[in-house]
Amino acid sequence: MQQEKKSLESWVIFFSQAEIPLLKQTARDLAHLRENEDKLSARSVAQVIAVDPMLTAKVLRYLQQHKHRSQTSEVVQVEQALIMMGVNAFFDKIPPQPLVQEVLKDDIEALIQLLHLIHRSHRASSYAYDWAVRLSDLHFEDIRVAALLHDLPDMLMWCFAPKEMLHIRAMQQADKTLRTSALQEQVFGFNFHDLQKQLVKSWHLPELLLTLMDDECATQQRVRNVVFAVNLARHSANGWDDAALPDDYRDIAGLLRSKTELVMLMVGAEAGILCDMSKIHPPVV
Repeated sequence: MQQEKKSLESWVIFFSQAEIPLLKQTARDLAHLRENEDKLSARSVAQVIAVDPMLTAKVLRYLQQHKHRSQTSEVVQVEQALIMMGVNAFFDKIPPQPLVQEVLKDDIEALIQLLHLIHRSHRASSYAYDWAVRLSDLHFEDIRVAALLHDLPDMLMWCFAPKEMLHIRAMQQADKTLRTSALQEQVFGFNFHDLQKQLVKSWHLPELLLTLMDDECATQQRVRNVVFAVNLARHSANGWDDAALPDDYRDIAGLLRSKTELVMLMVGAEAGILCDMSKIHPPVV
C-alpha cells in the first residue's frame, strides 16, 4: 500500500518545529571558539555560521520566533542577529546539534548529495557577494545570505526525506530532460519553490530575503545577482564543460556590464576547464 504524501502545509509545520541539523565541521569550529574566550565574539561566531546554510537558517528562524516587541527592523545578517540575542544566548538556545552526519548515518548516498549541495550553495554565496561588492550594492551581506539559503528546501528534504530525494535523482539521471520541479510535484505533490516561499513566510523571515530568493522577481538587479550565482554554482558543479555555462557567462556579463571573457577569468572558468581536461589527459611527467 502506497504511503500517503504529506501536504505542503504539513511539511511547513514540520520544518518549523524540527531541529535543523548542522555540519560537523561547524560544530567543531564553534566548540573551538567557545574554548578560546579571547577569540569569542559575535563576528567570529558569525564567520563560522556563514559557511553553513543549515545553521544560518536555524539562527534566523530562532530570532524571528523569539522576536522582541522592540525589534522593529528586519534582520537578515547573522552577526546582527547574534548581537541582538547575545553570543552566550546563542550557545544556550541554539546548541550545535544534531549533526547532518548523524542524521544521515544510514543514508550515505543522501549525505554525499547533501554535502555537495551545501558546498555548491557556499560557492553561490561567494559569487553573489563578490558581484554585489563590484556593483557597489550596500546590501552585499543580505545578497550573500539569500544565495546561501536559495536551495534550503532541497537541503531540508535531503535530511528528512532522503529516499524520496534519491528517487528524484535516479529519475533525473535516467532522463536528463526531466524538469526538477515536475519531479518534485510527482514525488512530493508540490515543488520546492512553493515550499521555499511558505517557509520564509511561516518563519516570518525578512521580506527582503523572500524577494531575493524568489526567481520570479528576476527583473530586479539584486535578485538577478542571486539567481545567476546559484545557476553558475549548479552548472559548474557538473564540470566546466557544462552546456549551460556559456549562457551563464553572458547573463553575468550583462549584470556586471562586463565582457564574457572577463567574466570567465573572474569566476575561474578557464582554470577549471584546464583542470577538467587534465583529468582526461593527464600531463606527462
